[in-house]
Amino acid sequence: MGKLSVPGKPGKPRSQDGPGSVFAFPNPVNEYAARITAGLVVLLAAATLLTGFGWGLAVIAAGFWLRVLFGPRISPLALLSVRVLTPRLGRVKLVPGPPKRFAQGIGAAMSTAAAVLLAAGLAPAAWILLAVLIVAASLEAFAGFCLGCAIFGLLQRRGLIPEDICEACNNIPLRQT
Repeated sequence: MGKLSVPGKPGKPRSQDGPGSVFAFPNPVNEYAARITAGLVVLLAAATLLTGFGWGLAVIAAGFWLRVLFGPRISPLALLSVRVLTPRLGRVKLVPGPPKRFAQGIGAAMSTAAAVLLAAGLAPAAWILLAVLIVAASLEAFAGFCLGCAIFGLLQRRGLIPEDICEACNNIPLRQT
């Protein structure tokens, strides 16, 4: 099995934003940690939807923004996933980080939009957006299908995301199987 690593430095993970950057996002990402984080998002979002607790939307949006901006270093759900739950699985499957960050960005946009809609008095629209978010996070958590990653790939194939953003996304030998 190959590893996604810094060219010339086998096994050393690279960051999308350069070493030591405050806004570093891991590359590669452990697929199992991403799926567990998505499962935690599903639980929190479902509880928010079922209870109608509007602050839950703010918490969900904040979590997505923390993961987009800082990777798993600050987000409580990601920390729980990466440091506590995933290590108990004892499994690692490395996948490219840029599509996962893009997917987190979509989640941030959707959850923020839902929070704004709720604050504007448009609760039905907010809850519909949250339900769509639950579906997308459920696909990741339970089926291993990252909808945001699929959109990232489509945009990259169309030339809207430069190929050098994710070399492993375009180069099959760089991918881990």
